[in-house]
Amino acid sequence: MRAAVLYEANTPLQIVDVEQQGPRAGEARVRVKAAGICHSDWHIMNGDWTLPLPMALGHEAAGLVEEVGPGVASVKPGDHIIFSFRPQCGRCLYCSIGRSILCDGHPSVRWAMLDGTTRLTRNGQDIFQMARIGTFSEAVVCPAEMLVPIREEMPWPQAALIGCCVPTGVGAVTRCAGVEAGAAVLVVGCGGVGLNVVQGARLAGARQIIAADLLDNKLRFARDFGATHTLDASRENVVERVRALTGGRGADYAFDAIGGEATTLQILDAIRPGGVAVVVGMAAMSVRAPITPYLMALQEKTLKGTMYGSVRPNLDFPKLVDLYLDGRLKIDQLISRTYKLEEINEGFAAMRSGQVARGVVVF
Repeated sequence: MRAAVLYEANTPLQIVDVEQQGPRAGEARVRVKAAGICHSDWHIMNGDWTLPLPMALGHEAAGLVEEVGPGVASVKPGDHIIFSFRPQCGRCLYCSIGRSILCDGHPSVRWAMLDGTTRLTRNGQDIFQMARIGTFSEAVVCPAEMLVPIREEMPWPQAALIGCCVPTGVGAVTRCAGVEAGAAVLVVGCGGVGLNVVQGARLAGARQIIAADLLDNKLRFARDFGATHTLDASRENVVERVRALTGGRGADYAFDAIGGEATTLQILDAIRPGGVAVVVGMAAMSVRAPITPYLMALQEKTLKGTMYGSVRPNLDFPKLVDLYLDGRLKIDQLISRTYKLEEINEGFAAMRSGQVARGVVVF
């Protein structure tokens, strides 16, 4: 089968033929139907995240279960599934308290199977899988606990985006921050994740949803997804404008959907005393942001992070599918362009230049 494999940072993905072992105990094989192109993949491609190579990238995807290994009861051949890029052992502290995104019940590294071995090889060389799945592949063998069954009427490209950007954005609002109706919300960065923070705030009933970005097309997207105000951060002082729009006080909640020093400090400055700032976007490992502890204490501000929107995939993915099929969740509008697997580097170029809300590889 074919897969898009990264052999060296700062080089294009290579579309190569690989050998794949079948599923072992607790695993399943899935025929990938669609996979989103995400900045997290780019962090590995450009060396921001230093992980062992070669690696099949991709982590936002949906597909059809073809085969299951011994002991698997959670999925069966023929099931339509969305991949979760985090496991859930069901036994550790975090799974037990309902925070399975932080599951630490498996000692193996995050780019190999739970038993520490690999399922992909090429010319005798092991190939790792991003987040244990590596979904820029025609088929994936992975732990069955990372597969969430969904309704069969869900279209594949839209289902794929519920594997990452949709729950990360919506969950940041509803699961992590707990935004209440009537709140004033700032969203910095209007890519795939930021747009879902915007529509998460809309679903939560926020009164003001202020979206900031450097690109006019991203601000147009944000208005389509529910932003009540948009700010061009290349020409306006975001913090000052947010305070002006909120009676001088500041936003109740602010979300950094980019992940960086400047944007983290910006959301902290833009919230009111007692407000909550949430880092959603994943930064490079080396990024640091110097906060002012005095003001944090004096103004009782909260700075927190969220991984994967703090969702519980087995519960939240099917609910997001229902919201889409009920017409309450915008996903069609996220899909700006689709690609074949051999066009994947073109898809990353479009993402990097800001041309798309989300590009999707369709198999």
